Amino acid sequence: MLWTVKKGLYRTQQRVMKVAAKVLPFPVPALLTGPGSVRQLADNVSVRGLRHVLVVTDKGLMDIGLPASLFESLREKGITFAVFDEVQVNPTIENVEAGVRVYRQHGCDGIIAIGGGSPMDCAKIIGARVGNPFLSVRRMKGLFKVILPIPPLFCVPTTAGTGSETTVVGVITDASTHEKFAINDLKLVPKVAVLDPELMVGLPPAITAATGMDALTHAVEAYIGLNGNSFTDRHAEKATRLVFENLEKVYCDGSDLEARYQMALASTFAGAAFTRAYVGYVHAIAHNMGGLYGVAHGLANAIILPHVLTFCREQAAHKLAMLAMVAGLGARGEPDIELADRFIERIKQMNERMGIPTTIAELQAHDIPLIVRRTLAEAHPDYPVPRIMTYSECEKLVRQLLP
Repeated sequence: MLWTVKKGLYRTQQRVMKVAAKVLPFPVPALLTGPGSVRQLADNVSVRGLRHVLVVTDKGLMDIGLPASLFESLREKGITFAVFDEVQVNPTIENVEAGVRVYRQHGCDGIIAIGGGSPMDCAKIIGARVGNPFLSVRRMKGLFKVILPIPPLFCVPTTAGTGSETTVVGVITDASTHEKFAINDLKLVPKVAVLDPELMVGLPPAITAATGMDALTHAVEAYIGLNGNSFTDRHAEKATRLVFENLEKVYCDGSDLEARYQMALASTFAGAAFTRAYVGYVHAIAHNMGGLYGVAHGLANAIILPHVLTFCREQAAHKLAMLAMVAGLGARGEPDIELADRFIERIKQMNERMGIPTTIAELQAHDIPLIVRRTLAEAHPDYPVPRIMTYSECEKLVRQLLP
């Protein structure tokens, strides 16, 4: 009886959020697209009157010189910049505070993030702290707790997966508790996003695969959740089609610029979908794998996705069938459950062909109770999943991920 009441309360709050999502003024970043488009960003920074920006990235990208063309174009426009390159794979509160110090020390007036989801998430939360010095990172956890605007933010993704360049979300890890959590606020949406496939050409196959499956996870969870609408469905379908058509191409041939560009579009479309329709248990579990063990988010999503889809296949059969048709796996008139199973099976096949494992090597059995508690605390009541998990169901699913 108590569980029935709880589920009813969860669904009530989710319905309220669905209505709110229809009326909230979600900002949409301006897009600069195509090969070499990163060089156009300096113009967009300059016309806003910005003269000294903080560039947030990581040491790996700095070592290979990937931001060089961005730096050159900034210099040509007379825009000085400070570089903060200490972002970790799963950025921490300490990373954010270090970035805030660099921003203030150099008198910056804007932020450019260049990299994967980690630099973009870190840059968003650096901006939130700069704009709201009276709020700690933890105080901004959850929905709509960033009170004042952040400095102008520009995002240059170098992977096609997170969609962070268009979302309201910044994800961060508390290193003291190993908890990974999200900050969600309309103020975190960047002013401009750059989709330049030339920046993704050198991405290793393993990272290409994991980030691509991250984009697919965003699209699928947004689509099968109960809070979608025509906008989110349309963008999720486009993202799904593009991932199925292009991900294995770029996994096999990273120099395929057109396929890289299509994957960049897929990531952005999926981000636009899930920032309005939310995600689900795949993300809730994956966040814990990142927080506890440092597992890369896209890789965790890729491994967990088939398990969660199998769990909710009956409740989400019609939507999964629609995605199967979008992906070219069947035709209208075939039974929904058969199409759904075909869709899940194809995801497993894609993972196998791209060398993605079926379990999480770092997972420890003794951590499972903590993972389950944190997963359900994150998902309930905010995530409008097609089937709500009990504690025992979640525990059973997580145990399937043990190596």
